[in-house]
Amino acid sequence: MTFLRWFLAINLLALGLASAVEKNARHAYAGVIVTEADSGHVLFEDNADVSNPPASMAKLMTFAVLHDKLASGALTLETPVKITAEDSKMGGTQVFLDPRETFPVEELIYAMMIQSANDAAHALARTAGGSVEAFVELMNAKARELGMTRTTFRTPHGLPPPSRRIADGDLTTPRDFAVLCRYLVQHTDVLKYTSVKERMFGTGVRAQPMRMDNHNKLLGRVAGVDGLKTGYTVGAGYCLSATALRNGRRVIVVIMGSFGPNGQIDRGKTRDLKAIDLMERGFAALPAALPATVAPTAPPKGPLPDPAKTTVIPTVKTEKTEARADDPSSTAAEPALTFRVIPPKKTP
Repeated sequence: MTFLRWFLAINLLALGLASAVEKNARHAYAGVIVTEADSGHVLFEDNADVSNPPASMAKLMTFAVLHDKLASGALTLETPVKITAEDSKMGGTQVFLDPRETFPVEELIYAMMIQSANDAAHALARTAGGSVEAFVELMNAKARELGMTRTTFRTPHGLPPPSRRIADGDLTTPRDFAVLCRYLVQHTDVLKYTSVKERMFGTGVRAQPMRMDNHNKLLGRVAGVDGLKTGYTVGAGYCLSATALRNGRRVIVVIMGSFGPNGQIDRGKTRDLKAIDLMERGFAALPAALPATVAPTAPPKGPLPDPAKTTVIPTVKTEKTEARADDPSSTAAEPALTFRVIPPKKTP
């Protein structure tokens, strides 16, 4: 081989490796966004308006609608929910509800937020809305209220539709979902449930309560992380809405459509590592100071403004590929990851 041919071969190999690295980086997620919770200021975004199924992250909107029902008095945390045969047949991630059982609303909320239980989400939606279909209408009305203009919900749990067609299921964008997360952390007690790493389900009802382990593996491993929700289906990829509070400042990260290198099913490892990186970048990008905001005395009327603009809502305190036919769950069982993040030093 002549020197010229050798030189060209080496350069082509280098270009090929660089292209492969770039391709893998692009396919680490479908879209992401990082925002500052208080102001809604966008700290980082990449394909933030791409449409993607949220998978089990849809349960965050289910919680938002339940919060409204609790705030209005239509439900209480102690309201008994009689389990039906339909609830027990949801499949995927569940707490194995039985038609002979009855649970209070709050017990099922814990199951929905910690275990990502599809059966619990279905039972709550049916009870709160009168029917699951009516509850889904409330979910979409709430999305419109919050200004989530590129979001459509079709389920309270995020499971794929029977057709397995992406277009027939729940759809949203990272930007829209950041709006929902900001609303939840500012104006509901969602963190009471999403910050719990483990809990027993069915105590006092079942002879053998079931242990639930939070699917959000950033809890207890990344400084300040206290929510929100993971999700996974084959069609959605690995999704995560995460939030952390450090030194009085809160950052929200939404990552959707994540897979491992070359599209591997890696149980969310790539998603979680990317979320950690985005969280650190978000805190590093925070402005030195933000203007103080004061909550209004009455709720604002009409849809909320764009997430990039400051808005404050009064708090009510209550506690792409098509999916395969064998895709059973909206949240995969994810093993613990081993990583350590050193939080930034507090400024004096």
